[in-house]
Amino acid sequence: MKALHGLFILLGFLSVILLAVSGPLYKNGIADLGTAFLILRWAFYIGAATFVLNIIWYFIRRPQGLVAGLSGLAIVAGVISVYMPFSQYLKAQSVPPIHDITTDTQNPPEFVAIAPLRTDAPNPVEYAGEETAKQQLKAYPELTTYEALVSPAQLFEAALEASKSMGWEMVESSKTDGRIEATATTTWFGFKDDVVIRIRPNADGSELDIRSKSRVGRSDVGKNAERIREFMSELEAQLK
Repeated sequence: MKALHGLFILLGFLSVILLAVSGPLYKNGIADLGTAFLILRWAFYIGAATFVLNIIWYFIRRPQGLVAGLSGLAIVAGVISVYMPFSQYLKAQSVPPIHDITTDTQNPPEFVAIAPLRTDAPNPVEYAGEETAKQQLKAYPELTTYEALVSPAQLFEAALEASKSMGWEMVESSKTDGRIEATATTTWFGFKDDVVIRIRPNADGSELDIRSKSRVGRSDVGKNAERIREFMSELEAQLK
């Protein structure tokens, strides 16, 4: 019986280990995306099973001391292994299955310097089209062109500083063209999303549009919209 309980505890820790390595294995090129997601699913399955088994064992056998502590840790590990994938799943269900987000769906900023970097990307560099625009406008109506009562040059400098503060990898910035291009890399899986910012003069000063597009995946789980919101907040801070 002790051996069986030990197995339950080990499986709990195994689940959180699988969860932890699923992203880095893909990020470092050791596993393809399908394999990484398979490992993530197994982390979920094992975590759910060991959570239930350890809870049952805990209340039936009433372990003491070190064994009780290990059981508790295994239960926590199971919760983590279930919660993280499941929360991502719920988030994916709450947002449209799109991966190309822009503040100007009629005339989105175009990738120039980044275009060659996306040659082998599953998602093409071209804008995803009218259907994506409809889904974005319904899900993220707040993402619109940013207007400022400053010159295009001032807005460009603020946008450039905001981009750097976001931790993006700068690809190209041209004050003459009013364009900034950069790549953002997610922490866990290392997914690369490309960003282009366009700045133009208008009647009252200047305006800015931004576009963020994932290189892989049908759905971005809301990440590109979230990135644009964070950038806009940082831009506001830079302009104060």
